[in-house]
Amino acid sequence: MIKIERYENSGESIAPSYGRAEISAAVSEIIADVRRRGDEALIDYALKFDGVRLKGLAVTEEEFAAAEREVEPGLKKIIAAAAENIRQFHKRQIREGFSVTREDGSIVGQRIIPIERAGLYVPGGTAAYPSTVLMSAIPAAIAGCKEIVMTTPPKKDGKIPAAILYAAHAAGVTKVFKSGGAQAIAALAFGTESVPRVYKIVGPGNAYVAEAKRQVYGQVSIDMIAGPSEILIIADGSANPRFIAADLLSQAEHDKNARAMLVTDSEDLARAAAEETERQLSALSRGDIARASIENNGRIYIVKDMEEAAEAANLLAPEHLELCVKDPFSMLDKVKNAGSVFLGNYCPEALGDYMAGPNHTLPTSGTARFSSPLSVDDFIKKSQYIYYPKEAFGRVYKDVAGFAAAEGLTAHAKSAEIRFE
Repeated sequence: MIKIERYENSGESIAPSYGRAEISAAVSEIIADVRRRGDEALIDYALKFDGVRLKGLAVTEEEFAAAEREVEPGLKKIIAAAAENIRQFHKRQIREGFSVTREDGSIVGQRIIPIERAGLYVPGGTAAYPSTVLMSAIPAAIAGCKEIVMTTPPKKDGKIPAAILYAAHAAGVTKVFKSGGAQAIAALAFGTESVPRVYKIVGPGNAYVAEAKRQVYGQVSIDMIAGPSEILIIADGSANPRFIAADLLSQAEHDKNARAMLVTDSEDLARAAAEETERQLSALSRGDIARASIENNGRIYIVKDMEEAAEAANLLAPEHLELCVKDPFSMLDKVKNAGSVFLGNYCPEALGDYMAGPNHTLPTSGTARFSSPLSVDDFIKKSQYIYYPKEAFGRVYKDVAGFAAAEGLTAHAKSAEIRFE
């Protein structure tokens, strides 16, 4: 049964779940091995971790064609509709550079340049996630990335799930490789004989993937270091406990370490939601995973009012925040820290996972206090430029030299002065 308790402001957010010493050491060894042995290491790890003996790492054109035939027409339509919503939302994020010409003829500006080669990690194992393919690849394509390289673990038969390959083709992925876990992150970061080295890696994964992204950061850029999935629901007495329970369980079924939380000012709703959560658990296909998550990490917090509920949300900074209250828009402005906010009783988190359009790769473990959902911005970089004609620089070179001298950098000062000696 999910625990019910009074909310107390401890001043602590959700603790990050990555970086355990044993995981860190194991990941470090895997990265070093991939750097040393390349494709051979990836093939060995596929046998060790995925139980499959691969003949090659790259997905072939024949495999893409087979996936096209295998995916049912109904699912193709769903993927197409989701992709269009994601595309329309992310197109609004496109940035433009700027140029400023001053009266003295000097020009300063900023250019927006797409990252040339992006790497996408799509998790596998216990489930297949074509939605993650769309959420990662579509913003990269919109940003203008020339190469979008994807890695994902193969099934026991050596194949990639058809829906994942179909989504990859629909979203603009240019290459797909059969590799998962920390070894895939290492391959993307350093390159192998088959896998090209990328400049940025995005996408969720387990604790080993998260730790690998942490260790390769600096060699490449990353989107974030994601922990287990989490949801916080703020609900008043008007909310439906059946809806609440279903939404809590939708996160709990992800992972035994997932965190599902309800904050409410209604003790009646708290008890009803707890009972309904227990009742719905028995019908889930991933009930064992969901039960472990609910019993270990699930919480229902009782607060005195909605002001305290908003305070709790801002402290916890959840990945997903549902506002199941009478007037959700009036509460929206009170929320400062959340990855994605779902407004009203008919806006479950699953809607955002698949169809609504906003990205579902979100900051976890309290990092929504300072970071953002995956977006087109993750696949661009900014470059500045400066132009000063002689006359314009002549008006300020003494100031440049004076500033440099104040910092003790005489060579800097000389580089300005020498042009007018």
